[in-house]
Amino acid sequence: MKKGNKNRHFSHKGSDKALLASLATALFLKERIKTTSAKAKEVAPFAEKLISKAKEDSLTSLRFLKRFLPDKAIEKLREEAKRYEKRAGGYTRIIRLEPRLSDGAKMVFIELVK
Repeated sequence: MKKGNKNRHFSHKGSDKALLASLATALFLKERIKTTSAKAKEVAPFAEKLISKAKEDSLTSLRFLKRFLPDKAIEKLREEAKRYEKRAGGYTRIIRLEPRLSDGAKMVFIELVK
């Protein structure tokens, strides 16, 4: 019996971190993405941790960001982190949409708060 697993598994067999990294990259580059509810709920805390690291503006935080994001996304994230300097958290927002027609999956917009 598995206990203590707080993260969802999307049956990608070990590539869940890559999925989160690609969703976070798209979120930072486009500032708003449409995805399923489960994926959005999983990427929101991950993206908020990355934004908090980008706010630190140190070599250690830059190396942490390079583990997950490409250079283009890091540049944009570090510019965007300046608008969150006075904010303690809550950098993302999830907006519910109608279910997807093909399979009925719950769809949402996840966006960065301005």
